[in-house]
Parts: sequence; C-alpha cells; structure tokens
Amino acid sequence: MKEKKRKIRIIICVTVLTVVVLYFILVNFLVSAALVPSFMQRLEAFERITDESYAAQVQTSDIKVNRQITLNATAEWLRTAACRKLSVISQDGYTLIAEEFFTEEDSHKWALVLHGYTGWKEEMYPFAYWYHEQGYHVIVPDLRCQGESEGDFIGMGWTDHFDCMLWIDYILSQDADAQIILHGQSMGAATALIMAGDENLPENITAVISDCAYTDAYSMFGEKIEDWFSLPAFPLVDTACLVLRLRGGYDLKDASALEAVEKSNVPILFIHGDMDDMISVRMSEALYDAACCRKELLIVEGAGHAQAHEKDPEAYFGAIKAFLEE
Repeated sequence: MKEKKRKIRIIICVTVLTVVVLYFILVNFLVSAALVPSFMQRLEAFERITDESYAAQVQTSDIKVNRQITLNATAEWLRTAACRKLSVISQDGYTLIAEEFFTEEDSHKWALVLHGYTGWKEEMYPFAYWYHEQGYHVIVPDLRCQGESEGDFIGMGWTDHFDCMLWIDYILSQDADAQIILHGQSMGAATALIMAGDENLPENITAVISDCAYTDAYSMFGEKIEDWFSLPAFPLVDTACLVLRLRGGYDLKDASALEAVEKSNVPILFIHGDMDDMISVRMSEALYDAACCRKELLIVEGAGHAQAHEKDPEAYFGAIKAFLEE
C-alpha cells in the first residue's frame, strides 16, 4: 500500500512538473511570437498582423483618396529633400538607425517622429514631410529591432523611450536651443508619452502629439493575446511579464503611458479615431483625463487605427498647427 501511494505521488509530481514546463514553453512562445521580430517572421506573424490590421481599418473612398494624395506628395518631396542617415548605440549595445531631414531655414524647431508596433520609419515620412514644410528639422528613427535598427525584443514604448532619449541628445548636440516636438503614432505615441513623464526629460521638449496611443502595454498585450491567439489574458500576461523580465530586461507593466502623463508637464495633444478597432478610443480618453499638463483631445469621426490624418487631414494637421502655435 505504501509503495502504491509513493508511486501515485511520483506520478502526480511528474504530471504537475510537466504541465508547468509546458505552460512556460507556451508563454515563451507567445512572448517571442508577439515581441521578437525574427521569430515573428518565421511564424509569418508580421504578415498576419499586418493583414489583420488592414482588415480592421476603415476602407472608405475619402480615406483611400487622401492616402494616395499624401503618398504622392511625400514621394515628390523625397526626391529633393536634404537628408542623411544617422546611427547611435543603445544602452545595451544595439545599433539604432534614423533618417534626418534638414530644413534650409535657420530654425530651432525640431520634430522627432515615431512609428508604431511592427512598423518602420518610412511609414512616418508623410508626417516628416508636413513638419518639414512647417520649417522643422525632422528625425525619423526605426525603433529597436524594427526596420534597420538592431534589437532583441520590441520595447512596447519602454526600452524605446530610453533609446529615443539618445536622439534627443543628438538634437541637443546639434542645437542647444532646440525646441523639440515628439510626434508618435500607436506604440510610437505611447513611447512619446512615456518620455514626457521621464523626470530627466530636457526642457527643450515643448509638446507631444499623441496619435492613437494605448494606456499601457500590459493591457494591450492582454487584449492581443485574446484576439490573435484566442487564449485567456489571465494568467498568461502576468507570466509573460515574468518571462519578459528575465529574457528582455523589462516588464510590460513598466510601459505605462497612463502613469507617465499623470506626472508630465509637457503640453499634449491627444488624437484618436472613433472607429479604431486596434486601440480603443477610450484609451486616449483615459490618457486625456489622467494628464495634468496643458492638453487637448481630438476625436476624428470615421477614422480607424492610425487613420485620423487620412480621414480628415485638414482637422488633423490644423489641430496640430494650432496647438503648437499656442
């Protein structure tokens, strides 16, 4: 009888251990599938996420026409724009790449323009074009492990905000009197907001334009695990935070734009489309409510994720121009 009980206990222990090991293998897989581009490419996750994101966007004729007009104008500008490629080394040794666009004007106005999750700098060139037309020098980086920049894990705004401080350092090395705008879209917007809440942020940062930001990476990761993998957020996301801390050196809970805006003194313009199925407009509303700085909120009717500038370019860029002129 004792020998039988002992065998049962061994079987139970082995079973539990096997389940725990398989669970952590699953979580490791999910972390890599969502945050490691090289792994995502092997799974064709980049293509799937891109396809799903496109399918979730609003496909009205006005958006398509405005998009094509913008792309044509940007392509024409790029033919003659004065620019050069920049590189810096991150705190953990990765080479980060950006494109710098010069203006012929003797201007202290600068804009740092940041792309979103699984994006690349070229996506943001239409915004660089607009700022350049307003007399700004513009820097458009590839965030870590995206585009031409090296890296291990997508930073969800956290490691990115440290990386982007290096671009701020570069700007100040070129122009000590620089007046810098941070303009981000989606994850890039969350990055800009997290920067705005950093106690070491230079006073040269004069405003943030936050286009369809999320409140925090923890909440976003939970939503996307359910949407993309049809798995429950709890307890997977909390375990993923532990795994990411061990493998990537940061926790999803670190990447909280919501906490950052509560302590930011930098003026912020929040923009969001009311038909955004990727990041709910409620997140920008929550960020706006939490911000203690000078702030404005623009909700663009009929715009999906990152489409506000295409749905109503006059309202979008008009609001930015008016906000910056104040």
